[in-house]
Amino acid sequence: MAKAVAVALAVLTAGAVVPTAAAAPFADRHDAVQQGLNALVRSDGMPAALASVTDGKGHTRTYTAGVGDVATGAEVPRDGQVRIGSNTKTFTAVVVMQLVAEGKVELDGHVDTYLPGLVHGDGIDGGRITVRQLLQHTSGLPNYTGYLSDDIRYYEPRELLDLALRQKADFEPGKGWKYSNTNYLVAGLLVQKVTGRPLAVEIDQRVIRRAGLHHTYFPAPGELRIRERHPQGYYQDSEGAPFVDATEWDPSWAWAAGQLVSTNSDLNRFYSELMRGRLVPKPQLDQMRTTVPAGSPFADGARYGLGLVSTPLSCGNDVYWGHGGSMTGYETRGGITGNGQAVNVAVTTQPRKATQKHMEEIVGRALCSAARPGKGKGQG
Repeated sequence: MAKAVAVALAVLTAGAVVPTAAAAPFADRHDAVQQGLNALVRSDGMPAALASVTDGKGHTRTYTAGVGDVATGAEVPRDGQVRIGSNTKTFTAVVVMQLVAEGKVELDGHVDTYLPGLVHGDGIDGGRITVRQLLQHTSGLPNYTGYLSDDIRYYEPRELLDLALRQKADFEPGKGWKYSNTNYLVAGLLVQKVTGRPLAVEIDQRVIRRAGLHHTYFPAPGELRIRERHPQGYYQDSEGAPFVDATEWDPSWAWAAGQLVSTNSDLNRFYSELMRGRLVPKPQLDQMRTTVPAGSPFADGARYGLGLVSTPLSCGNDVYWGHGGSMTGYETRGGITGNGQAVNVAVTTQPRKATQKHMEEIVGRALCSAARPGKGKGQG
């Protein structure tokens, strides 16, 4: 991604751990989560790590480690807001699937039906790409993010699409799988065309309010600050380089693919409401849970549905459902099992792959410790 232009701050002194709970001892699972966050700070060098664990009855416990501001040493806000990156894709997919349920969009209809003449280029034909292929990353549309400029500025969605359409298609529609933010950019444009309203409004009214998410929002154009209490997010040019404050970073380059701000607890609630069938009807949820093998940036064995990812757990044959996200200054990993146990972990910089794996291991350990045999089997 583009290099930061803010003034560099002091290098993080890893190892400071902020107490996060009352004196009552944690159960083994809670100890494991806290210890995992401590390790993300001490061993992986993350400025801060946050987590929320929600049981099947909706009870949530939150955790933090590290510092919320490397310049001041301020504590990490409990369940603070972070940029949730590609978790936004699931929100966008939910809106599309609601439109499918309402008969306004056909899942196997072609993009040109809704956005005539818009998606065309070298090997790119909106008359051959279906809505399903957009949501499942099987369209072959090239990813625009590799062609962004180094400028930190506002991007219009159509400007982002133009960057993608100047490139050659990765493969013929339906003939492969490759993660591409362009798919969800087009899905967002489709939502706007079909509904006649901004994507941000549709996500707010159809998803955020319906799911009862009180700390989740789609930033307005030009809105750089995070609205509520939050840890600072950082950019690091290379391993060992100084951390640069990237909290107030224009997120418009991610739009329908990654612009939302939320909290770990809100994400747990969102995936819980979705998987319980409270956001889309069962037939559409079943389609979202119908998966194909996925590759990078997901864990080994992960499978991609329609804006939902199933990730295998080390305990038995169970999986958890979620997405995860990477956004300038922040990284999130988490999901929910079939028995309603949900976990989400966030750190305050975009980490290297080894740290991403450590985050996934924290999620897996917490979910496995709560797993019950025979529950929560995933499709795919």
